Amino acid sequence: MKNKTAYITGGSKGIGLGIAQALLNSGMRVAISCRDVKTGEETMKSITDKSDSYMVIASDVREFASEEKAIDKVLEAWGQLDVVVANAGIGRYAPIDELTPEQWQDTIDTNLTGVFHTVKASVEALKKSKGYLITIASLAGTNFFPKGAVYNASKFGLVGFTQAVMLDLRPYDVKVSTIMPGSVATYFNGNIPDASDAWKIQPEDIGQMVADLLRMPARTLPSKIEVRPSKTSL
Repeated sequence: MKNKTAYITGGSKGIGLGIAQALLNSGMRVAISCRDVKTGEETMKSITDKSDSYMVIASDVREFASEEKAIDKVLEAWGQLDVVVANAGIGRYAPIDELTPEQWQDTIDTNLTGVFHTVKASVEALKKSKGYLITIASLAGTNFFPKGAVYNASKFGLVGFTQAVMLDLRPYDVKVSTIMPGSVATYFNGNIPDASDAWKIQPEDIGQMVADLLRMPARTLPSKIEVRPSKTSL
């Protein structure tokens, strides 16, 4: 993994930051994208002092041109792209009679179309490097729940999208996996992690899982991974 290059969307906090730290610790160069570059720079400086091993890129996954520019910056700086982690996502929860068209569109644009933009912008670079694409979905991609109409739709779609892309890219020796976490101690949907979240999956746990995937033998592909807390609560 040393000197390989990774690009992570939504990398300034939560799961994305946990993955960034795990890959940096494994000797990789890591580019994260986020909407607020200042915050991204501050968080990356908090986890590493190797300024030549990371970069922070302003990008909005809802815009294809934005993701194209982000990938171009990675390639211009490091000349290759070996791993892409499509992590950026949002949560909107409301019963269907209260769900607004704006909430629907923003969620689908970010959680599903945004991943398409990331994949489309990076696929040729991944084919060239025989790299690895990982999407961060959710157990909500297979388990529906009340008030979950748009979130379920986005994550069910993401799981199906990723599995189809996996079949498309296997002939090019590009690996594709989707990780489907349950409850994770992050800032997602306005949560502020504290001691009460200790029972949940931690961002560094997902980071370790991504690093472990990258270390799997070339002949082996865990294409869909469900991961949940070992306990329901403390």
